Amino acid sequence: MRYPKIRELIEAIKALVKGPYTSKFPKQPHQPFERFRGKPEFHEKDCVGCGACVNVCPSGALSMRDVDNRRLLEIRWDICIFCGQCQANCLTEKGIMLSHEFDLAITGNRESLKQEIGKDLVVCQDCGEAIAPYEQIIWIAKKLGPLTFSNPSLMLFYLKSQKLSSAVSEAKQEEEFLRADRIKILCPRCRREAVIKS
Repeated sequence: MRYPKIRELIEAIKALVKGPYTSKFPKQPHQPFERFRGKPEFHEKDCVGCGACVNVCPSGALSMRDVDNRRLLEIRWDICIFCGQCQANCLTEKGIMLSHEFDLAITGNRESLKQEIGKDLVVCQDCGEAIAPYEQIIWIAKKLGPLTFSNPSLMLFYLKSQKLSSAVSEAKQEEEFLRADRIKILCPRCRREAVIKS
């Protein structure tokens, strides 16, 4: 016969004196630990709309779509597995964060178990293709500091955000790219053509 270890006896005595380890949820609200992984939530002020969280979501709970020069980011808590990959891979580290909320049971409409935010997109001044969200480009420009001025698009965005530059016309006047077209907000494909043809 095998006898219990001293450590197991000590734990059993502590449990008899202190009571159960479990909480009394749902009769009393449960206060989770500090590093508890609850439902993720977008923080619209800190999110730049880059979509990194969407690319790493293993369950497909996060989605992103571009509609009418707006990027819409959506999270569905009914299929989220609370893995924390979105928070770990967030560009700003504060755009999407896990909360301590875990009790998401509802008896009504599942559509209430989602959050959606929108960000304005910047479009190419030549072809009209979406480049990136405005806030993402400004964040990159601030992060790069003086290196921002090595890229014409970043330079223009930074100067506009600081109100040091006037707005550039959105319409293209010429069929062929001119040398002046290099200093425009262009997508990578149009920038390549502008550099090659000018």
